[in-house]
Amino acid sequence: MRQLIVLGLVGFLAQLIDGSLGMAYGVTSSTLLLAAGVAPAAASAAVHFSEIGTSLVSGFSHHRLGNVDWRTVGILAGPGFVGAFLGATLLVNLDGEVAKPIVACILLALGFYVVWRFLVLGGRRPTFKGRPSAGFLAPMGLFGGALDSIGGGGWGPVGTTTLLSSGRLEPRKVIGSIDTSEFVVAVGGSLGFLAGLGASNIEWGYAIALLVGGVFAAPLAAMLVRHLPARILGVAAGGLIISTNSRTLALSFDATSTTVWTLMAVVFVVWMTALGVAIRNERLSRRAAQPSTVGELDDDVRVPAAG
Repeated sequence: MRQLIVLGLVGFLAQLIDGSLGMAYGVTSSTLLLAAGVAPAAASAAVHFSEIGTSLVSGFSHHRLGNVDWRTVGILAGPGFVGAFLGATLLVNLDGEVAKPIVACILLALGFYVVWRFLVLGGRRPTFKGRPSAGFLAPMGLFGGALDSIGGGGWGPVGTTTLLSSGRLEPRKVIGSIDTSEFVVAVGGSLGFLAGLGASNIEWGYAIALLVGGVFAAPLAAMLVRHLPARILGVAAGGLIISTNSRTLALSFDATSTTVWTLMAVVFVVWMTALGVAIRNERLSRRAAQPSTVGELDDDVRVPAAG
């Protein structure tokens, strides 16, 4: 019972992060299950079954608060479902650790780009031009869905990272759309695991505990992302991408626990510094957007030009 309570708390925290930053539910939950000795396929299966409920509540909450771009969701959902189903089927007989360092390098580079993109704005407000095309979204959905099943998490890191770096949607719409489309991905992955493992080999108690915790956190996360500025959300998400994939790379090279913790401490300090700069720039941007009293007075007394 104590283990299930702990898993419920993990589900709550994981969904709070995932719903507000667009990633980390699967990564956080899978990491704990693997550390507890659960086989990779069984761990990913439990996470995906729990995500059916958490992503449904999260998507509904994001929709109510206007955080969802339904065109993006509609294009992502189909390829994501197919990718998740195929990835789950493959994981039953495949070691997903082989691809993790390569994917981590790509995501790490994109994470740095996301942070740079929102910090380089200085005091200016971020703008988002156009919308992502189907040719851009469909392959991303297929790859993200497959990685999500194989790695126990990946839909958020791939989808959120790629959409944020493209600059086509504001961060709250990116996060809301990725979280909403994750429901379809979770269904696809769950069906694949059910076909490959069988119901008897799935840790249903773990899945339910994660689900209960995640459902309570989903509405809170949607409210958080609705009110945080785009600049701060972008840097927060980028820092999470960098920290997560830095740890993955360090572990893939068999780094000692001391090295890993030192690396994570350095990344955390840099991340918090970048976040502080983003908050300062947001304040400068808001001050610049406010009309000055002098300017308003000048407008009032300005004499129209003749003719």
